[in-house]
Parts: sequence; C-alpha cells; structure tokens
Amino acid sequence: QLQASGGGLVQVGGSMRLSCAANGRTFSGAIVGWFRQAPEKEREFVAGITWNGRRTGYAGSVKGRFTISRDNAKNTYLQMNSLKPEDTAVYYCAARDGSVMHTSSDEYFYWGQGTLVTVSS
Repeated sequence: QLQASGGGLVQVGGSMRLSCAANGRTFSGAIVGWFRQAPEKEREFVAGITWNGRRTGYAGSVKGRFTISRDNAKNTYLQMNSLKPEDTAVYYCAARDGSVMHTSSDEYFYWGQGTLVTVSS
C-alpha cells in the first residue's frame, strides 16, 4: 500500500529526494515515517511526520540535513541534503494509524518495499 521511490547513487555532499506514495488508500490521520537499514545493521528511524504535517521528528544523525514533508494524505517526501557515506542504506517509508510518532519500526503496520540510497565518497 506504500511505494517508495527516488533512490540511487549520489556523491558525498549531494542531495536526493525520496518519495512515498500511498496506493489504494489514503493515510489521513496517520503518522508516516522513514526508516533505513544499512547492511548488517538494525532498521532505524530516520524521520516522521503527522498526518497534517504540523509535527515532525528526526533522528539525531540526520537532523538539520534531512527534511520530511507531506503534500496530502497520499504523498510523503524525504529531502536529503549534505549526504554522507553513512547515509547509505535501503530506505523504507511506513505508516501507522494514530497520533503518536513512535520511533520503533515495530509500531508501524504499513510498509513500502524500500529504495536503495548509495552515497559514494
């Protein structure tokens, strides 16, 4: 029900924008989050946004470099600037009903298929 896109190869210091589209339903009233998983690492929270876009949250490692936004109940974006090699991972968008912005992936019920972001040095 969620489809992430926009990944690819980018150089250190570059920018990339990921998109997350909801198919088949809208996610009004839901929290949408971006997670990432690097090889041999746990999946980690990157950013989250409330259904109305009024509240956002970020992992400390990306704060000030990444921006999450929504333009309606179907599309969510992750603008990534000043990319570093350690940002290399498969990025997933996920959604959960309700108003609590959990950072644990276990709290998100709806998931996209993931898109690979590779930052080369």
